[in-house]
Amino acid sequence: MADILAKVPDVEIDPEGTFKYILLRIKAKDGDAFKHIVRGTKSAEYHNHIFEKVSPAMDALGLECKCLGGGKIEHNSSDKKIRVFGESTAFGKADHAESAEKLKSAFSGYEVTWSDDKK
Repeated sequence: MADILAKVPDVEIDPEGTFKYILLRIKAKDGDAFKHIVRGTKSAEYHNHIFEKVSPAMDALGLECKCLGGGKIEHNSSDKKIRVFGESTAFGKADHAESAEKLKSAFSGYEVTWSDDKK
């Protein structure tokens, strides 16, 4: 099952703009191995819309997922900057420090910052 976890990308976010994101824990239904992933998109009006899209996809792979919180991402691809901030009304504030680390790994060469600011 750990190889299935490895196949799931750590980060999937929109290539530009400011949008909602969630931090999720995914794990094998029949095991203890898990990892955290970041998902964000402008198409989601609410944080739960992201979860409602990701959860069935993970279920189809035999994985459970739990939302650990949310916030917003400001992605400026031309300046190679990503800012993580805010919180989700439905899921609470994600661990922005952990989310930022995932983003730094996925976007090498980017300046990735985070704060607990609401805006």
